[in-house]
Amino acid sequence: MSDSDRTVLVTGGAGYIGSTLTRKLLDRGYEVKVLDRFFFGEESLEEVIEKENLELIRGDVRYFDPEILEGVDVVMDLAALSNDPAGELDPDKTWDINYLGRARVAKLAKLKGVNRYIQASTCSTYGHQEGMADEESEVNPLTTYAKAHRKLEKEVLPMADEDFSVTCLRQATVYGASNRMRFDLAINAMTNAIYEDGELGIMRDGTQWRPFVHVKDTARAFIEVSEADEETVSGEIFNVGSNEQNFQIKPLAEMIMESFDFEVGWEWYGDPDDRSYKVDFTKIREKIGFEPRHTPADAAMEIYQLLQHGELKKTEKTSTVGWYKKLLSSEELLEDKRHEPRLL
Repeated sequence: MSDSDRTVLVTGGAGYIGSTLTRKLLDRGYEVKVLDRFFFGEESLEEVIEKENLELIRGDVRYFDPEILEGVDVVMDLAALSNDPAGELDPDKTWDINYLGRARVAKLAKLKGVNRYIQASTCSTYGHQEGMADEESEVNPLTTYAKAHRKLEKEVLPMADEDFSVTCLRQATVYGASNRMRFDLAINAMTNAIYEDGELGIMRDGTQWRPFVHVKDTARAFIEVSEADEETVSGEIFNVGSNEQNFQIKPLAEMIMESFDFEVGWEWYGDPDDRSYKVDFTKIREKIGFEPRHTPADAAMEIYQLLQHGELKKTEKTSTVGWYKKLLSSEELLEDKRHEPRLL
């Protein structure tokens, strides 16, 4: 079977990363199923929604009909309440969806004969580290979001065997333009602030380290891992990003400001962030040859131009925390009362 003959299920396929990944899979000729609650609408897939090789399934990872896994070769499991701040709005629900629901996806995938399962995990599991963290480093998840991802890693990795490949991708902090845009991510937020106010805010104290990766690059990583030899990737954790894109927040902001041909101001905001970690991405480069193609400066210019041309716009849906608060208040994030969360 050639790669393009395979059927891929993308959970969370209408999300910030998922909508970019779905397009890349469609462009490569894959048959694609998207499972999503569409909390942010279907607009992120609007221009591809009529493609013959795309099937949209409105559903929840906790309750979906297992029959949708029939004929699926690869599951790319991105469905989650994200990010760290959003995960603290309702920790029980974050745990219920991000761990229990997705563990159910993996278990059912194996039972249904799916060949590969790829978990979207996060470098947030490193929490606070001295020095450079690699896949062998002790993790230190500090938030519900990070803890749920780590628990899921520990649940799914032992499932790997000769018939079921399991890979966990710990993604760096993502940035860049997407059809389901987010302006609550550091680089995107800085760029929007420059567009709106001519200055940006820097979270105190600016010395905290973060790794970054463009949304198009991390989407490509899922595909490259899915197409790699199973012996290379099964049972493995990979950090997704590049060593060159480990930045302290204040120097990162300064780099973005300098990429514009006009003077940009800045100001401090918030309390000092306890999360600080640099990440080593050597493994994914050496094992499968993955290297990012995009930089924060390039992304900032692209986002700024899209804002200028009206192709991107900040709305209530582009702030994950704000939109989840609205959904929680309207009970749209509550589980279906006819069911109890279940693994199988």
